[in-house]
Amino acid sequence: MKPIFYKKILKNGLTLLFEKRNKPVISMAFAVRCGGINESLSDKGISHFIEHLLYKGTKKRSAKKIAEEIEKNGGYLNGFTDESLTAYYCKIPSKHFELAFDVLSDMVKNPLFDEEEIKKEKQVIFEEIKMYQDNPMRYVLQEIHRFLYKQPFGEPLIGTEKTLTSITRDKILKRFQKIYCPNNMILCIVGKADFKEILRLAEKNFGNQKGKIQKFKIMKKNATRIEKRKGIDQANLTFAYHVPITKDRKNYAAFVLNTLMAGGLSSRLFQEIREKRNLAYAVKGESNIGKDFAYNLIYVGTKKEHVNLVKKIILEEFKKASQNISEFELASVKEQIIGNYQISTEDSQYQMVNLLLHEINGNAKDFYNFEKNILSVKLREVKELAKKPLKKYSFFALIPR
Repeated sequence: MKPIFYKKILKNGLTLLFEKRNKPVISMAFAVRCGGINESLSDKGISHFIEHLLYKGTKKRSAKKIAEEIEKNGGYLNGFTDESLTAYYCKIPSKHFELAFDVLSDMVKNPLFDEEEIKKEKQVIFEEIKMYQDNPMRYVLQEIHRFLYKQPFGEPLIGTEKTLTSITRDKILKRFQKIYCPNNMILCIVGKADFKEILRLAEKNFGNQKGKIQKFKIMKKNATRIEKRKGIDQANLTFAYHVPITKDRKNYAAFVLNTLMAGGLSSRLFQEIREKRNLAYAVKGESNIGKDFAYNLIYVGTKKEHVNLVKKIILEEFKKASQNISEFELASVKEQIIGNYQISTEDSQYQMVNLLLHEINGNAKDFYNFEKNILSVKLREVKELAKKPLKKYSFFALIPR
C-alpha cells in the first residue's frame, strides 16, 4: 500500500513532513538544518552542546518537567546531532499528540540556557568524550573522519575539551538565535494524527523569524595511521574510501557495494575474514552518503598481528569485486537492501529519521523511491566503484601496545 505522505513549506519557511498511519502511536521531531558541517574549528561541538542544553529547561518547564510530561504519558524522549542536522524527538501514544507538540516546540523556542546548567552540562559532555575514547570500536569509527577530511569538517562532531571550554553562554545564545528560526526548521511526524491539526499548531506556534546558517568548505584527504594503546586486548581498524556524489546527490551504487562487501553475515568480507580465516568476530560496513560528502567504511576487530593481513584481504576483495560480481549476486544484494528497507519502515521512529535525513539531503519524497533507485543500479556502476579504494583510501587502527 502506498504511504499517505504530506509535505508543506509554510510561509515562514518551516517544512512540515507527515506520514499518516493508523496505529495509535506517533513519532515526532523538530530538527534544524545545522550540524557539524556548519561549525568552524573553534566552535566544534557547539551544535551537539546546544542539543544537550535544550533538554535542561525552558521558561515554563524544568528539565524534570520536560522529561515527565513525555515519559509519564508512556512516551520516549531523545535527540541527536548529525553532520547536517540536529533533531529533538519523542515517540508517544497518539492521544498525547498535542502535549508532545507543545513540549518539543517549547524546547526549540524557549530554552533557558542557564549559566549554571551550561557549566554542568560541559562536564557531562567531557564524560561523553571520554566514553567514546574508552570504547575502541566507537573511537576508531569516530577517528576515521579525521583521515578522510581536513579541518574543520574532519574534527569529531562532539568537539574537544578545548573547543567546548571556549564556548560561552553568549556564543551559544547568539548561535541559537541565528539558527533556530522557522526557515531553518523541519517538523517531521509519523503516526496517527490529522494533517490539518498539525498545520494549525505549526502556524499558531511559530512566527516569521529568519535565520542564516553558515557552511564551511569540505576538503577531502586520504591518510593512514596506526595508534597504540595500553590496556586493550584487541586491534580495532577502519578502512574507508570516498564515494562520488552524483547529480541527484545520492549514490545508490555505494549502498549496494557496502552491502555486498560488509553488509551482514553473507557479505564477501565477513565470509572471507571471519568464516574462512577466523581472523575476527566483528566485520561491519557503513555508508555515510549526504549531499555534501559521501564515504563507505569497513570496521574489523582482530588480533594486533593480523592488522596488515586484514587490510590486505580487504584490498584483495575489492579488487575481486571490481572484476567478478555477477548479475545474480547483484540481484541478491539488491533484494537484501530492499528487504532491510521495508523492515525499517515498520517502526515509526526509524521512518521519521529516514524522512528527516532524506529531506536534509534533498527531498523527503525521495525516500519513497528508494526501492526503485536501488533496483536501477547497474552492475558496471558497482564494479567501477569497487575500483575506488584500490587507488585511494584512508586507514586507521588502534592496537594494543
